Amino acid sequence: MNLRSQPRLLLASLTALVGLLLLSPAVAFAAEETASNEPALNPSEEFALPSWVSIKIGGLDLSINKAVFYIVLATALTCIVMVYAARRMATRPSGRLQVVLEGAFGLMRDNITRGNMDPRMASKWFPFIATLFLFIWFSNMIGYIPMPTNTEHTFDVAGVEIPSFALYAATANISIPLVLALVVWIAYHVEGIRHHGFFGYIRSWVPSGVEGFMVGPILVIEALSHFVRLLSLSLRLFANILAGHLLILFMAGGLVVLLGMGAFGSVILGISTGTLAVVFFIFEIGLVATLQAFIFSTLTAIYLGGAVAEEH
Repeated sequence: MNLRSQPRLLLASLTALVGLLLLSPAVAFAAEETASNEPALNPSEEFALPSWVSIKIGGLDLSINKAVFYIVLATALTCIVMVYAARRMATRPSGRLQVVLEGAFGLMRDNITRGNMDPRMASKWFPFIATLFLFIWFSNMIGYIPMPTNTEHTFDVAGVEIPSFALYAATANISIPLVLALVVWIAYHVEGIRHHGFFGYIRSWVPSGVEGFMVGPILVIEALSHFVRLLSLSLRLFANILAGHLLILFMAGGLVVLLGMGAFGSVILGISTGTLAVVFFIFEIGLVATLQAFIFSTLTAIYLGGAVAEEH
């Protein structure tokens, strides 16, 4: 294969390999623990949230940890992109970046928002849905970039203890998708009540034509379905991102620990599985991370549009 004709594949391969190499200090540390009959690498440790800065007000724990760091980072990226898009987009595209921004804008406005609600609602709720899409997308994407956030395992560089590089995503913590789902759940109920009135909104849950004693059971089923939406929104996002990170963690370090190869072995493993890692990273980044952001924001638009619909 002519590598010059495949610059993107080469870049992805190098990125995946660098990521695996950056993870090697933590892997080597875990391998040494295994060799000395101490507890082996536990993948769940990567999702532990030790406090970096302890902040407790009464019984409320507001401590800063790596989940907070990833949320702040995703929020900053979302704000930067939205402000840049608002200020720099011209009538005609002027560069690849602007073409990408306009493509993303069209996806969020036309496919996700306008495709699932009337023009008035779309104009009103587009900023919220676009922000939701970008925040989830950035949260998922930066979760595949190794960062020095593993304070449980450190390595020495010129006498300075540095946290090991690790992968983590805020959306891999159930509390974050659950809060996002709760915000969406409250928003579409408020919109429905504002449009129909309280009793009119409750009555809109029942399909037209249903009368008599069947109204009660239908209302109960519909009420349960609205609570299930909280679970479906949050668990879908959480489970997909968590599973992806566990698989990557196992590929990058679990096999090394099981085989007891140490730091040198982790480098060899990274090189030998480079192609598989590239394929897996492309699948995770190009499909799972983006698709989950798309599904969450699309369902949000559907729920908001359905809340003001005249018929069930």
